[in-house]
Amino acid sequence: MLLKDKVAIITGATRGIGRAIAEEFLRHGAIVTICGSREATVSKALEEIKKEFPESKVFGKWPNLGNPEELDKLAKEIKEEFGSLDIMVNNAGVSDDSKTLEVSPERFKSVMDLNVNSVFYGCQAAAKIMKEQGYGCIINTSSMVSKNGQPSGVAYPSSKFAVNGLTISLARELGPMGIRVNAVAPGIINTDMVEQLPKEMIEPLIKAIPMRKIGEPKDIANGCVFLASDLASYVNGEILHIDGAMSV
Repeated sequence: MLLKDKVAIITGATRGIGRAIAEEFLRHGAIVTICGSREATVSKALEEIKKEFPESKVFGKWPNLGNPEELDKLAKEIKEEFGSLDIMVNNAGVSDDSKTLEVSPERFKSVMDLNVNSVFYGCQAAAKIMKEQGYGCIINTSSMVSKNGQPSGVAYPSSKFAVNGLTISLARELGPMGIRVNAVAPGIINTDMVEQLPKEMIEPLIKAIPMRKIGEPKDIANGCVFLASDLASYVNGEILHIDGAMSV
């Protein structure tokens, strides 16, 4: 129960890594609000989570992450409802491997809008509340490609390099206010997208990972639990790579 009674907001939490983070937070006693892009997907995920954690406090919202005012409103509502906002996890994002010579300006902008701008808006909204409290923890989702890039497409790695810069800079700026800002950088994780890949694509990926296995969403969730807990009370500005040494 490392997060007992801590109040958390998690974006991109209806499936995959975000869903695993929400479930692990609940397992450790947190009060969790999951966020998704649509009411229907949030409601479905909420129903499933409540079945697994019937005694836990879990709620659902579907703010427009590209609208700072909606995120400000959400953060204020959570503070008013539960008395604090202890943890903000900015996990929502989109992957992209569009070839650099072919990607449209609109596509590049859409990747940056969700992966960078929305992360900043989430950090900003949470920081306003956390400054008043004098404490808080923000966790952003980066990627292993934020270290070495990727061979096809520049939009996604560029956005994750930006998340790292945002995380480190905010850690230094907000640290004096009692706010810690860190990031997790997942490697190849067994999400629904990876599960759909053919075997001939998966096997070479596994061989390229020093640990010779694909990670599970819970591996990332465990990292987030650590960063959000008092065990990491002096961890600030860290990009925690959880990738089986893939980015080394």
